[in-house]
Amino acid sequence: MIPVIISGGSGSRLWPVSRQADPKPFLKLSDGHSLLQNTFNRAISLPEVSAVVTVTNEKLHFRMQDEYQQLNDKKLACDFILEPFGRNTAPAVAAAALFAKEKYGEDEILLILPADHLISDLPAFNEAVHNATLVAKQGYIATFGIKPEYPETGYGYIEADMNQPITDKTYLVKRFVEKPSSDLANEYINSGHYLWNSGMFCGKVSTFIAEFELYAKNLVATTKKCLDGSTKDTLKNSTIIHLNSSLFLQTENISIDYALFEKTHKAAVLPCSLGWSDIGSWLSIAQNLPKDKHNNATIGENILHNTANCLVYSTSRIIAGVDIDNLIIVDTPDAVLVANKDYSQNVKLIFERLKKMEHKTSELHQTAHRPWGTYTVLEEGPLYKIKRIEVKPGASLSLQMHHHRSEHWIVVDGIATVTNGEQVLELQSNESTYIPVESKHRLENKTDKNLVLIEVQCGQYLGEDDIVRFDDKYGRTQ
Repeated sequence: MIPVIISGGSGSRLWPVSRQADPKPFLKLSDGHSLLQNTFNRAISLPEVSAVVTVTNEKLHFRMQDEYQQLNDKKLACDFILEPFGRNTAPAVAAAALFAKEKYGEDEILLILPADHLISDLPAFNEAVHNATLVAKQGYIATFGIKPEYPETGYGYIEADMNQPITDKTYLVKRFVEKPSSDLANEYINSGHYLWNSGMFCGKVSTFIAEFELYAKNLVATTKKCLDGSTKDTLKNSTIIHLNSSLFLQTENISIDYALFEKTHKAAVLPCSLGWSDIGSWLSIAQNLPKDKHNNATIGENILHNTANCLVYSTSRIIAGVDIDNLIIVDTPDAVLVANKDYSQNVKLIFERLKKMEHKTSELHQTAHRPWGTYTVLEEGPLYKIKRIEVKPGASLSLQMHHHRSEHWIVVDGIATVTNGEQVLELQSNESTYIPVESKHRLENKTDKNLVLIEVQCGQYLGEDDIVRFDDKYGRTQ
């Protein structure tokens, strides 16, 4: 079995923690792991898994790789198919199937997993995957239908054909249904044969490709052409595919439900209860976190007085709540959300307005992740910016220069190897160097511990796009 983790979308309803460049899968919950890490952990804990394939945006590759490395004790292959931009789930799954056929063979079973779901009952999940593989071996594509707990209008539904069982635990799919109205959702619940569409499914590589060929022939052709025309890197036992932008644009922007599942006769549904939640809003997070005696769900440091039915989420500061009820309070270093719990879906409207304004809080956090480590903007003004830079052991920034700004680097902790023009310097704690405008420079950490320094930028323009890269170990040169 090869789990395929699909990661796309910005998670606009989870602003301000979720941003365009730091989307929902990286959201950390009370266990200290992100949704992505929990998905990866579920995948590699399954028996007979020798590799994991991830389909995601090019910009998220190194961040995901870092998150996987923290958990990948088995040293499994972690293949990446990197998209230059979002193109929906059908091209993502088609690319994964075609890639898996070439590298692993058409008899492998693919387990498609969204990166941002929460599953609390792992034994039930493992059992469901086992049952799904039995159906997949018979030539079906098994979908995981979650037994509904209430008439949810935010999920799609699957109608199981109870008269056509495939095994004692699975049925043919009668139809897929869009997100229903409240009245329809009640009807579905009362009927007993409608299930929530989890977006997880399982089938043989050969079955996926055959069904795509039958119902989405052009999608298969354009996706194969794109894969053939894309660049491939090898990292130990893993393959990294950088999809060609112009060829990827030719693939159809369509979901796998529309492209395949609404047409195929090979769809089977496995009714299950997994403690599953599609973490789509702050309300869904509140519902899935432990509660105190006043029904408050909290993450981070807080002190609450006469407070009930609230979600309080803090990443860095203590939050105090006094005489409040039914609120969502989310604190990040550069933005705070206060919302009525009953209207948590409307957070996306705030996100869209910020995005339209091109406000920086729609795109980035104060701490931004890069292949080499992180930087945190501590303070900025019209002509200056101060950053805290942390470089991972063995990592290095690109050899670069800036047209509009000078930089002053002060080492706080660790040892920095600095290329500054024609000089190569080794700087230790409390030592510094000045880098003039348009001087070629590079920062490297050749040690086995993190390097921390403070960077002071001065200039008329301080945008992150004022970088000319001459050499970069992460393939980011122009």
